[in-house]
Parts: sequence; structure tokens; C-alpha cells
Amino acid sequence: MSYEAFLEWADEDMLAEWVDGEVIIASPSSERDQVIREFLYHVMRIFVGVHKRGIARAARFQMKLPRSGREPDLLFVARENLDRLKSTHLDGPADMVVEISSPESRYRDRGEKFFEYEQAGISEYLLIDPARQWAELYVLGTNGHYQTVFSGEEGILRFHVISGFWLHTEWLWKPPPILQTLRELGIISQDDA
Repeated sequence: MSYEAFLEWADEDMLAEWVDGEVIIASPSSERDQVIREFLYHVMRIFVGVHKRGIARAARFQMKLPRSGREPDLLFVARENLDRLKSTHLDGPADMVVEISSPESRYRDRGEKFFEYEQAGISEYLLIDPARQWAELYVLGTNGHYQTVFSGEEGILRFHVISGFWLHTEWLWKPPPILQTLRELGIISQDDA
């Protein structure tokens, strides 16, 4: 199946990816994964919107790479790469991708996708494992390979592609209210909202 045929076949309610002409249908995500995804998406979307850095998109949005059409949990496209954004997909690599691993996707996220994203030139890859309460942030080095810049259950994730954006890792395991997070990130003041 061609990628174009896949896009016509897959509807927006289906979590499916296209790899080397094959369709891979993923399992539905858990409530915990949804909570993490929604928290990250809202905070990232507001941050990049306020600072005019680009756009954030959540799952059910395809990213077309040379040999696959992936549907990451979250992706970020920097302002200078917005020309890659099409009505149905991102035509080329995102600047940052977030995958929230489940027991079903853990090996694919750490193996197949890790190397695909690295080869495609995705500058940053955040891998979150809610079951283990573990996060890993990889940055593409000048040698074209990912380098680990954060690995752990506690601490501060400092993103490189989205300058000034950071998160307490503990927020992933127990997300605080969005307004409280935006205040801590300096997006709104105590007097706002």
C-alpha cells in the first residue's frame, strides 16, 4: 500500500502507522497515558504559541519519514520548518517527537522508532515510560547519533529545540493543574487567570 493510499484509508479515529508499505494498528492508550499526553500537549502548545516558536501536534497526526508514516504521541515543528505541515500530515521529520511507551510499544519505541527518528534527523526525542515512571531525553549530536541528556524519574527536563521550555519530570507522573504549570514556566503571572 502506498503512503497516499494509507492516508485515504486510515481515518482520524484510527491509531495506525505505515511502515515499508505495511499498516501497523496500535493498541488504544491507557487512561494514564492519555493524562500525560494531554498535559504535555496543552503546556507545550501554549508555550510554543506564546513564544512563537512553532506548533505542537498530538496523536492522530501523521509524520511522513522516508520509509514510514509514524504517529507520535506528540510532535513539535519549529517555525522555520512549518512548510512541511500539510493538511493531513507532516511531510518530513518533526524537530521534536514524544513517545509515551506502553508495554505493547516499549521495544518499538526504544528500537525501531529510536533509529528511524535518529536517521530522519529529528533533533530531540523524549521517551516516557509511565509504568516505570522513567523519562529519557535524547538530542541529536553532530555525529548524527542520539545522545542522552536526561534519564531518570526525577529532575528537570530541559529541552534544546524549544528554547526556554522545561518540565519537572515528576509532573509527568502526577500532572499539576495547567494554570499552575504555566505560572511556574513564567507564561502567566500570579495575577493572571
